[in-house]
Amino acid sequence: MADPVTPPTVGASSSRAPAAPGFVQRALSGHAAVGLLASGLLYLVCLTGALAVFQQDLQRWEEPGITEVAQVSPAAVQHALEDTLARQDKPTDHAYVHMPTRGLPRLVVTTDNGANYVDGDGAFVAPEAHAWTEFVLTMHYYLHLPPTWGVMFTGLLGVMLCVALVTGVLAHPRIFRDAFRMRLRARPQLARADLHNRFGVWLLPFAGAVAFTGAVIGLGQLVFVTIAQERHGGDLETAYAPLFGEHPAHDPRPAPVARADRALAWMVRHHPEHRVTYVTIEETGTRGQQISVLADHDRRLIYGESYLFDGEGRFKRKLGLSDGALGQQAAASVYKLHFGTFAGIPVELAYLGFGLGLCAIISTGTTLWLMKRRSRGTPSPRLEALWAVTIWGAPLLMVAAYWLRALGGAEMPLTGGFWLAFALLGALAAAMPGLARKLNLRLLLAAALAATGAGHYLANAQLPAASIMIDVALALGGVLLALPELRSPGIRLAKSPPAPDPRSVPG
Repeated sequence: MADPVTPPTVGASSSRAPAAPGFVQRALSGHAAVGLLASGLLYLVCLTGALAVFQQDLQRWEEPGITEVAQVSPAAVQHALEDTLARQDKPTDHAYVHMPTRGLPRLVVTTDNGANYVDGDGAFVAPEAHAWTEFVLTMHYYLHLPPTWGVMFTGLLGVMLCVALVTGVLAHPRIFRDAFRMRLRARPQLARADLHNRFGVWLLPFAGAVAFTGAVIGLGQLVFVTIAQERHGGDLETAYAPLFGEHPAHDPRPAPVARADRALAWMVRHHPEHRVTYVTIEETGTRGQQISVLADHDRRLIYGESYLFDGEGRFKRKLGLSDGALGQQAAASVYKLHFGTFAGIPVELAYLGFGLGLCAIISTGTTLWLMKRRSRGTPSPRLEALWAVTIWGAPLLMVAAYWLRALGGAEMPLTGGFWLAFALLGALAAAMPGLARKLNLRLLLAAALAATGAGHYLANAQLPAASIMIDVALALGGVLLALPELRSPGIRLAKSPPAPDPRSVPG
């Protein structure tokens, strides 16, 4: 984002009258606002991405009290499929079974008509209703835009983050030499600069990995759409076949429910070392139906290997993600590397911490730019207020969305409510810039986090250890976030910068 241009020297001759100062200032403000918007969207994607690492744990936390099982038999899975399809009594092209995992030890059957939790015997328990978790995930994947365009847009944000990382390193020749130089008690602008640069160095490998893989996932959609148009007459499923398997031959004649139990029994006999995570049935209830069993491979970055079966449960072949072409294996490895789901809880916790650190880098970078503008005598109080609303107001509204879902039910309009409230809060901050400082959104967010952790724990009698840890993390995070506001002034990220020292203003 450009700094304001230096005005011409008094008395300089010019054949053209200078543009009106008011117009120039409005143009510069508009240019800066566009940059602020891009940084704000990137911040939202990174914040929700840090949470998405624990998406299964969050679903479990959001919906406590659901029957949990460590493992299920092939017969129970078959019964769950048949019972769900009979209960819904509507045609569906797809049926999915989420097998119990460490993060979500629940059996879930999903069709085009809805999703249900089932117990260890395959009997119906309750509809799946993790609306808030889905709200967080779709913000990270698509920014709540239509999926095809949304994932490409977030991919572009990944490219922007890659560019910012490279140019940030090139713009600071001493950045690695000063990697551990922190002056947190210095002037606010210097302290923020040190925090921004040090975090940038420490998190460079992580930030580079998630930015690159995010760009690949997002813009890969554009690549596959192009391949589909050029080679397969617009058939996107055929273009994706090397990664997800080919679509079965269409045969609409009715048939009994596909024999997933036989496919799972085959997996137990031939690959007992691999844990099955998903079962997918395509062209459900027709003679053309096909079963795909996704199995996790330990100590591999691939998201899994797909084993394909016909409708009777007879093995056809495996897709080859584990031992096929190198490009195929590399493409299948992007997802785990991006979401940090490849080495258990330690890596997931590291991804959470690194993700929040990346949010701090984005926050301090833009805050530092706003402080420099103010120190040069060209403050932008509206942009400062809008940035404070983004950094503290957006997560505050995410917490509010959780309580809207908890108190009003899974049918509440979380997405529309969030963006409407965010727009209103931003408009209010732009109209009255001093309001963001007076409201102290950071302290409000801290209180909301602590209250959510305590409230969730007290409202639920029995919780698994993972959900209790989320409650503890929320409460502790709220306390830590509030500490700088409750003691002597220190570094306060994304608050409106203080008035400049008159001696530091040029001229």
